Amino acid sequence: MYEKDYFIAICNYNIWMCQYGKKIEALKPEPSNNAPVAFESATSFINMPVTIALADVEGQLNKAFPGLMYEDNNVEDDKIAMKVWKTAPIRLNEENGRLISVVPVKINAKVKYGTSAMGIDMYDTREFDLNAIVTFKSNVGLVNWKLNTETQIENLEWQESPTVTIAGKKVMITYVINPAIKLFKSKIETRLDQALSKAVDFKPQVLDALEKLSAPMLTSPQYEAWFALNPQELYVTDAKLGKNQVTMNMGLKCSMQTTIGQQPKSSFNRNAIVLKPVKEMPDKLNVVVAAVSTYESASKVLTKNFQGKEFSSGSRKVTVQKVDLWQKDNKMIIALDMTGSINGTIYLTGYPNYNAVTKEIYFDQMDYVLDTKSVLMRTANWLAEGMVLKKIQESCRYSIKPNLEEGRNNLLPYLKNYSPMPGIFINGKLGELDFEKVQLTNNAIIAFIKTSGTMDVKVDGMK
Repeated sequence: MYEKDYFIAICNYNIWMCQYGKKIEALKPEPSNNAPVAFESATSFINMPVTIALADVEGQLNKAFPGLMYEDNNVEDDKIAMKVWKTAPIRLNEENGRLISVVPVKINAKVKYGTSAMGIDMYDTREFDLNAIVTFKSNVGLVNWKLNTETQIENLEWQESPTVTIAGKKVMITYVINPAIKLFKSKIETRLDQALSKAVDFKPQVLDALEKLSAPMLTSPQYEAWFALNPQELYVTDAKLGKNQVTMNMGLKCSMQTTIGQQPKSSFNRNAIVLKPVKEMPDKLNVVVAAVSTYESASKVLTKNFQGKEFSSGSRKVTVQKVDLWQKDNKMIIALDMTGSINGTIYLTGYPNYNAVTKEIYFDQMDYVLDTKSVLMRTANWLAEGMVLKKIQESCRYSIKPNLEEGRNNLLPYLKNYSPMPGIFINGKLGELDFEKVQLTNNAIIAFIKTSGTMDVKVDGMK
């Protein structure tokens, strides 16, 4: 009875094996751990127009001249001592590309007048206050981050004629005052140039903007995708004055980096940025967009690709029920759960690549993992044949067009009037997408897609 039952059991097992196929047990390749992926793009040039309203310069200039503008207390050398104060805010405007400064002033003067005859000095000293409007005209340039001006007094308009009262009569002393004006003329012109240079030092604003731009931005929290800009050189054209504003065009030479994983450190060094004068400004932006596809999402897509498909050789056939993906040593591992003439999981390996026409990820040089191939050679040699493998490979592809759009859209908010700090505005456009390369991380397939375009970082004002 026992032998009969054993025989029946053996027959049932053989029937099951014929019906459901052989059970295979291939060794699973364990995933490996990689460091975060970083990719640095080709060199980019970012246009950085700098615009400073004369109203802002005016405000800074009035801070530099709070009151006293000139002082000379020695009356003996030229028979006049003089102090000059600003009595109202300095007003700036533009005329034919030159800077016009209008300064209301109060002049306190001590004038020594009289004669010397027969060895007897007959001098007297009088003190008086005068009001005038002084107009300065400046040529505008740019030197070492600062506004460079060459200023001259254009006009001095007395509110009243300089006089003193002698013996009850008013005596004109313009002949004394005007030479004195010439004495302080060069000093006050130099002082105004120094104040303008100090008032329009745009280096802090530009470096603050670059530091903000260099800070890595988290463009996709879900995939831990970071975008960073690494400044290399800064170019500038000469400053121009027009429409009541100072303008200059700057260009940033930089590289752009996309990183997946931990937040990268900023490489910005304020002290290393040097301003280089140029005649023309290059303007070409290269940006790398990271199209992130997690292994989980890619596995679901591939599983759908295999639904309803049979892979056969003669009367033997298998159906793929489930696909799983992971990486090992920079290769993709594709695990296929199969039923049919073979039951179990087999493992393939391949290198991910990108089809720019179909916008699909596919796998090059696909082959069975060595242990899987060894098992198939012993149990199911027909499945190890190249023809079946080729058919399987054709189903191992999936579109990343949605991922590309997602990666592109993650950057767009930073190109539409984005303001990382007051007075700084970023705008730009992106062109067509071009494939760069595919890299594997612990959790995802990253397709790096390069796109060109333009980018403006406008520095507006003296905030």
